[in-house]
Amino acid sequence: MDYSIWSILEAEACSKPHQSIEALKKSLVKAWNAIPQDIIDKAMDDFPKCLKKCIEAGGGHFENKLVVLVVIIVLRIKFY
Repeated sequence: MDYSIWSILEAEACSKPHQSIEALKKSLVKAWNAIPQDIIDKAMDDFPKCLKKCIEAGGGHFENKLVVLVVIIVLRIKFY
């Protein structure tokens, strides 16, 4: 997964301060829902390549871990 999803979420959800964690969650979900499906599809198609890079890195430093974590958190927030 590249930084496209993270940059969209950051630009939309973090462009202003939030008064609470709940407000941040709502902003992240709103930003996630606004991402065009083709961008999400491309990120998902690229996911196996990223996993392979992570394995090749021996579980060490891997720059996309944060992006994957943020997407997982947003998805969990959306469905709770």
